[in-house]
Amino acid sequence: MSADEQILVIPESFIDAIGTIDGFQRDVDRFLDPILQSDQLTFGRRGDMETDPSFKQLIPYVVLQHNDDDGNIHVFAYTRGGGSGEARLHAKRSIGIGGHISAEDAQGDGNPYLIGMQRELDEEVDIDSAYEDIREGLLYDPSNDVGKVHLGIVHRFVLQSPSVKSREDDLAEGGFVPLDELRNQFERLETWSQLTLTALYG
Repeated sequence: MSADEQILVIPESFIDAIGTIDGFQRDVDRFLDPILQSDQLTFGRRGDMETDPSFKQLIPYVVLQHNDDDGNIHVFAYTRGGGSGEARLHAKRSIGIGGHISAEDAQGDGNPYLIGMQRELDEEVDIDSAYEDIREGLLYDPSNDVGKVHLGIVHRFVLQSPSVKSREDDLAEGGFVPLDELRNQFERLETWSQLTLTALYG
């Protein structure tokens, strides 16, 4: 992705006026509905926004879940490669799929947030299954340089079948993993995935 790409951001001061987000915030509607309706939403140059914590980049973060015939939960996980994504997360395991909302996503008549989320999913994975989309929470982790400038919106897609394939080399070793195996990989997970795994699955 180009440093000149225009991406969707919200001032940190707008979020602070609603409340504090630290880690995983379950009360997603309290924050997200005002944010998406705000006249302070704007598009900023990615190269500038990546180092300016006074703005938060909105990032849909989609978790793909499939329950087998015995009711056991499996979650799609992958290892971040060295492609065009966030270099600071290279080689980390992840259970979240998504990315920035671009100015191009706002050129039509639809909701730029939903359009951008679907575009990112279509670019990264092929989902050949019906699913239920559950909006689960918000993610904010200021403990590292990546987390300071991003606000994640966690969606859980509960799929009827595990028919998902990676479309990008940047999503290596992609596949559904049993929860116990994911928990054993906990230290290899990126921070957002650690927070999400704990919040959604204990």
